[in-house]
Amino acid sequence: MERHIKTAGSATQQPSEHRARMLISCPDGPGIVSAVSRFLFDHGANIVQSDQYTMDPDGGMFFMRIEFDLEGLNEKQAKLEEDFEEIAQRFSMDWNIYRAAKKKKIAIFVSKEDHCLVELLWQWQAGDLDAEIAVVVSNHPDMRQYVESFGIEYRHIPVTKDNKPEAERQQLEAVGDDIDLIVLARYMQIVSPYFIENYRNRIINIHHSFLPAFVGGKPYAQAYDRGVKIIGATAHYVTEELDGGPIIEQDVQRVSHRDDVPELKRIGRTIERVVLARAVKWHAEDRILVHHNKTVVFN
Repeated sequence: MERHIKTAGSATQQPSEHRARMLISCPDGPGIVSAVSRFLFDHGANIVQSDQYTMDPDGGMFFMRIEFDLEGLNEKQAKLEEDFEEIAQRFSMDWNIYRAAKKKKIAIFVSKEDHCLVELLWQWQAGDLDAEIAVVVSNHPDMRQYVESFGIEYRHIPVTKDNKPEAERQQLEAVGDDIDLIVLARYMQIVSPYFIENYRNRIINIHHSFLPAFVGGKPYAQAYDRGVKIIGATAHYVTEELDGGPIIEQDVQRVSHRDDVPELKRIGRTIERVVLARAVKWHAEDRILVHHNKTVVFN
């Protein structure tokens, strides 16, 4: 499917066409950092940033994110990946190399509440979100004019209990084959297991609660009934378990007995938009590694 994608202007410095990011997950053991660093040096690359984390030096998992510059990256990437296979097999690595200048293409799903969508569009327009927004998909027509004012395609696909399979087919068609990330920006519909399988660890949802507490519907009412003293929001990857996917980012704010449900919602909207924007930004910058139902985030 051919797609015309709007790219925001920005005063933010754009990644060099020679910059790449390597993400690695593997069983921990001696020599990993040395082998990767030596490999990049031998191939003429200059490491500009390196982060690593081990769950347990004795039998645990090791995670690594490296940014490096390599002159002529576009022409050399295929050979670089081919040569790296020997090291990857030696250490049983799951790994990827991403060109930093190749922006992630994002589809945003939204229902009627617009605060998370607006935050993403603001950050994208300012250049703080280094990505390309391909399309906004909604089960309501309300935000068409606002979204299209940014030059972004808006697809209104109504969803009812009787047309969900057909609506999902249309959604997948609207998204196309070249989308890197789907963002559920307060999209108040449950996506099917088939949809999730097509975008494993590439669908981010914002849950208006500090998970794992208050899952499901009306979390602010649940929180009010419990007399909570903090409320929060959670951005996570979507899995078949409702609100149970790997958590990317969370934040909280103190509240008191004086705050009723509408006030909790008002405070919560601010937290939601910030938390979701952080998670999307980190995914776009290849800062997240998923292991089972957890994430390692090099932020």
